[in-house]
Amino acid sequence: MMMFLVFAFAKAQEPQIIPEESKFKDVKTKYWINTYGNIRISKRLFWIAQTHFRLEETENTPYVGQFAQIYNRHAIGYIYDKKTNFALGGVLRLNFNTDPESEAANLIPEYRIWHQYQFAMPVYNAMAYHRLRIEHRWSKGFNEEDNYIFRNRFRYMFRVKVPLNTPKLQTKTVYVAPEAEVILQSGTPVVASPLEDVRLNTTIGYIINPRLTVAAGFMYSFGQTLDNGGNYNQNYTARLHVYFSPDFRKVKNRLPDIHFRD
Repeated sequence: MMMFLVFAFAKAQEPQIIPEESKFKDVKTKYWINTYGNIRISKRLFWIAQTHFRLEETENTPYVGQFAQIYNRHAIGYIYDKKTNFALGGVLRLNFNTDPESEAANLIPEYRIWHQYQFAMPVYNAMAYHRLRIEHRWSKGFNEEDNYIFRNRFRYMFRVKVPLNTPKLQTKTVYVAPEAEVILQSGTPVVASPLEDVRLNTTIGYIINPRLTVAAGFMYSFGQTLDNGGNYNQNYTARLHVYFSPDFRKVKNRLPDIHFRD
């Protein structure tokens, strides 16, 4: 019995075997419905309130077959000037077990603390955005014996919004917004898989008024799996966005439009 336990422990401690060549998994299809709220609190402060519903394919239904995650992301943001803002807050993410053959738990919460630094700059009649977001993340698997693990995530996103039917971004503007984001991770569980995700996305949006914008886009993403850095996930994701920016202050206290939407 003792020899068996020693052998089992030794097997558990064996390092992952990295393949000689990278292996890309089959593409998985997903559909995200995202709401982004920037609610003005005072002259310099605003409340970020975001809810994301993320679905993914099943064997018989692409894109919208089942729920995969629900995000509740909130933060308090600080407006430094019209083109610069910072934010600090928390995330509760609900992860659904999407493996049809699994007998483990169906739902596991994930917790994050995040802070963000965003800078906007005009480029001719368009706006370009640089966003740096750092997340401190506690997540776990669905099995009863799984424990929470801690990781840091470092995210850089570059995005350009280009008006198509008006001379600048304003009410009734149709715009196109290509963007690219790189997501890196670190922590004790991250041995050979620092590249969590690379996201390439293009969105078409419509500014209904200064307080409401709708958009839709399509994204291709890929990144290393946590358990083996030689294996890569791939995803096609259709995305629908609603941006709302209510301002309940008195008119005389309102600042001109600022460029902190993402």
